[in-house]
Amino acid sequence: QVQLVESGGGLVQAGGSLRLSCAASGRTFSNYAMGWFRQAPGKEREFVAAISRDDYTRYYAHSMKGRFTISRDNAKNTVYLQMNSLNPEDTAVYYCAAALSYSNGVDGYDYWGQGTQVTVSS
Repeated sequence: QVQLVESGGGLVQAGGSLRLSCAASGRTFSNYAMGWFRQAPGKEREFVAAISRDDYTRYYAHSMKGRFTISRDNAKNTVYLQMNSLNPEDTAVYYCAAALSYSNGVDGYDYWGQGTQVTVSS
């Protein structure tokens, strides 16, 4: 089992920035690719970004590329999501997830955090 706990969400004005963190415990963190997803009210959960186990490769959804940056610190068992130039359409609950191999689909991940709310005001 891998336990994931997100933090760093909150209320921010349009154009602002937030940095989300996801702390992992349980299994060996460096064995897992990590992903960030988000879910807005009434919408399906969507892929945001993912990072390979060794931090060699990073992947982004098209609409987030250039604004969001995923990173990880295997020594701290933590994955981050730096979000810049936020707009109201980014309002959602953000989830981190762990998988033994990279995926950009919800079904590809085995473990999920409880989520952290991000609200962007106009």
